Amino acid sequence: MPELPEVETVRRALAPVAEGAVIVRACVNRPDLRWPLPVGMAVRLAGVRVLALRRRSKYLLADLSSGETLLVHLGMSGRILVSGDPLGRFVHEHPAPERHDHVVLDMDSGARITFNDPRRFGAMDLIPTGATDAHWLLARLGPEPLGNAFSEAGLIAALRGRRTTVKAALLDQRTVAGLGNIYVCEALFRAGVSPKRRCDRVSARRIAGLVPAIRAVLHDAIDAGGSSLRDYRQADGELGYFQHSFDVYGREGAPCRREGCAGTVARIVQSARSSFYCPRCQR
Repeated sequence: MPELPEVETVRRALAPVAEGAVIVRACVNRPDLRWPLPVGMAVRLAGVRVLALRRRSKYLLADLSSGETLLVHLGMSGRILVSGDPLGRFVHEHPAPERHDHVVLDMDSGARITFNDPRRFGAMDLIPTGATDAHWLLARLGPEPLGNAFSEAGLIAALRGRRTTVKAALLDQRTVAGLGNIYVCEALFRAGVSPKRRCDRVSARRIAGLVPAIRAVLHDAIDAGGSSLRDYRQADGELGYFQHSFDVYGREGAPCRREGCAGTVARIVQSARSSFYCPRCQR
């Protein structure tokens, strides 16, 4: 499932095409994705202007002139693709419709934004813009890891005394929003913390060190266009490239990349998810 860097990459690519543009036609080709789509969605989107495109955790939020916000979650296989952009960022012509093009938005600039989702684990909703923080998918999310609310003191407080593993705590979206398995593994490696260690057995100093490690991993991934594993593509159809820079994720049996470490990357299963780490330098 796309994590924060992948969704932020899509947001940054869509913003120049969508922000300030009017949706002249909306085509909704099925009544549901993971959950039912909003009633009258095509009518509610047609003729409105996109005022701003935001991201919250792994969700895209398009604030509209109608006073509503379109919430989009990519799910396991969802892709947002742009074609026909007259300014040249997405120079390819509109492709022939595909079977899994579930929502298609034609903009007044001539650009087309298509949501394609073969497995239909994605989601869309229309909600009052002033009530986005209270939406059931967003209400319990923790701080954004790239925002000012995510701090060393805050993370220390959030993990203090917890008997769960630090890996599980960082995957909990109430602790910090937007992190998934890939980037938690990579951040723990950079911070030198074992995914097996319980939160109450990690010092405050080492927990504090997770904050810059998390931010650095996310920034590096965004700069690389995200990680393309299985279905993810950027809005222009290109792959992301951060997977070529993984230190531990997917590298079971490979030598540790930390300078001076002679360890080997190992894989364990925690809560039905694979954790990759170096047992020698992650303590």
